[in-house]
Order: sequence, then C-alpha cells, then structure tokens
Amino acid sequence: MKIYDATNQIAGRLATYVAKDLLNGEQVIIVNAEKAVLSGDPKMKLREFKQKRDRGDPKKGPFYPRYPDLILRRIIRGMLPWHKDKGRKAYRRLKVYIGEPEEFKNKEKIRIKEADASKLKCKYITLGELSLMLGAEKRW
Repeated sequence: MKIYDATNQIAGRLATYVAKDLLNGEQVIIVNAEKAVLSGDPKMKLREFKQKRDRGDPKKGPFYPRYPDLILRRIIRGMLPWHKDKGRKAYRRLKVYIGEPEEFKNKEKIRIKEADASKLKCKYITLGELSLMLGAEKRW
C-alpha cells in the first residue's frame, strides 16, 4: 500500500505515477486532495471545468464531479484503460481523501520531486479553490 501526499503537487504529474502503480497491482491512497495544483490561468481552468460539468444531460450524463477528491479520481481515471477489465480493477484500488484521516497521520507519505509545484513559473489554482468556484460546499 502506497500513501501519496498531494499537498503542493501538480495533479497531472502525480496522477501519472499513481496510475502506473495502480496498473502494477498496488493499493494507492492519496491524502490532501484539495491542495493539489493545476497549472495554468485560473480563469481558463474554471472555464474548462465548467464546460465539462455542463456537458451532456443531467440525467444521462456524462457526470463530472465538483469536489476535489472526486476531481483527482477522475483525472487518474483518464489515465487508466477504463474500457478494459484491468483498468476498472485498478481504479477500485484507489482511495482519495480530502484532508488527512487519523489512520494515516503517522504513516510515511510519498512526495514526488517531479510533481512539485514550487518549480512552477506560471499561474496556478488548487483543486480546493476550483471546486469552490464550481459550486461545491466546503467540507475540508
């Protein structure tokens, strides 16, 4: 079982490592999903996610999440072979949490150097801020 800390990590880069671990049969847990970062202009990111959210029919879908833990799960799902059985089984091995639950407080967490957002020289937005703009109730 691997525990990743998403604090100040670029969401896409983190997702590539997580997807690879899931496909290799690992159980993966991600904590602090609301602190993961999306690089790019915040207004543009909000427009992109609103377009994804408003696409389709409210009853038939496609359904796109508002909360940061579910957004991060959806990003990782896009990197898995969803239409194959191994992709769906891998997705079931993933757990993403807002904040840090008590059972993972004292455990060692993995941080990826390549995904560190402190190296960014452009604008960025956290998943927590984005989800509030999308209309999610704050529960973190």
